[in-house]
Amino acid sequence: MGYNNFEIMKKEGDNMTNSNRVPNRLIHEKSPYLLQHAYNPVNWYPWGEEALNKAKEENKPIFLSIGYS
Repeated sequence: MGYNNFEIMKKEGDNMTNSNRVPNRLIHEKSPYLLQHAYNPVNWYPWGEEALNKAKEENKPIFLSIGYS
């Protein structure tokens, strides 16, 4: 049975660094807020047509994060 990114990160614990993790699509964004989530084990989409189309195709709601301070 294979591991997903979250399971690998959980096993590796605090020894994980960005250099040995796989980034998600947020790695291509310019926003510092989005970039800080580029190595989360979540298939995040930045706000835009791609996210809207994906939600519509899969008939799923959009989980929107507006950031925090």
